[in-house]
Amino acid sequence: MTDRLKALADAGVSIWLDDLSRERIESGNLAELVKSKSVVGVTTNPTIFAAAIADGERYDEQVRQLVADSEPVDRVIFELTTQDVRNACDVLAPIADSTGQDGRVSIEVEPTLANDTEGTIASAQALWAAVDKSNVLIKIPATKEGLPAITAAIAQGISVNVTLIFSVERYREVMDAYLSGLEAARDNGLDLGRIQSVASFFISRVDAEVDKRLDALAEGGSTDAAALKGKAAIANAQIAYAAYEEVLASDRWKQLSDVGAHAQRPLWASTGVKNPDYPDTLYVAGLVVADTVNTMPEKTLEAFEDHGEVTGDEVTGKGQQAQEVFDRLSAVGIDLDDVFLALEDEGVDKFKKSWTELVETVEGQMEKAKQ
Repeated sequence: MTDRLKALADAGVSIWLDDLSRERIESGNLAELVKSKSVVGVTTNPTIFAAAIADGERYDEQVRQLVADSEPVDRVIFELTTQDVRNACDVLAPIADSTGQDGRVSIEVEPTLANDTEGTIASAQALWAAVDKSNVLIKIPATKEGLPAITAAIAQGISVNVTLIFSVERYREVMDAYLSGLEAARDNGLDLGRIQSVASFFISRVDAEVDKRLDALAEGGSTDAAALKGKAAIANAQIAYAAYEEVLASDRWKQLSDVGAHAQRPLWASTGVKNPDYPDTLYVAGLVVADTVNTMPEKTLEAFEDHGEVTGDEVTGKGQQAQEVFDRLSAVGIDLDDVFLALEDEGVDKFKKSWTELVETVEGQMEKAKQ
């Protein structure tokens, strides 16, 4: 293993790759990343699958068969993606067995269901059954409608990656939904030790949105706005981690932990920098803390491997300091509630657009298969 990535893993950060393709699986690339670069998990989304399917001849035979069977595009997508996730789960199964918490592969419910509770539950059930691997995580967005779906899925023993979390307020609701699901699962007689969950807190998009507003304030004459650029995202994560620690210290959690429940680990998502002026390892090095996950695109993984530095725990005990950053942002005129609302709305919209992109990509492959 490379020294820098090993140091990150030794600090308690689980390194998950934000990418998957049939090429990675069948060529042995994913297994090599596990072996040599400390990768212990995988996350996916429709955009990732669209890129893989558009570029990968390894899907052609399955597409031809599904077209011959007259399957509609949504079913073709379901079959292609669940097969990749199932096979990736097999590659990562030894890690799941040895660690009890890593070795996970995430697949998203259909994004068009982000505001449909019952549809999300049905999609989660279908994906869980189709992949049929204990180390799969079903990604459910943390919309208002997603919260009861999270509880319902956990109550049925479905392991969940809660995605699209921006605000600490929504994160608290996510943690409550998880605990409610565990309580229902316990009351249903399920083994809580078999249920896993992570809560995916989006990082770089927060800075992108806040920085845009800070630039506008600076242009309007604010002399303090520029100094706050690039500080909101990490501060937001530090405040979120303090909220997580509160939950872990609660009697409610202790009762669940005592009967085998696993903590819902924070997962830092969207950790590739969007501003080229920022260090390309900013959202990895700046969020080092034990018992968390950082899911990163390969470009960010390679950047950290080349020049990333682990300088210790950057998160624990930083909640008050982070709140001061938020207070300063509010003081210069940043409406953080509006920031998070805008980010969630934008996130749901991006989810839906990525699904459209995947549908169009697969439709193109299906047309090729008919020729």
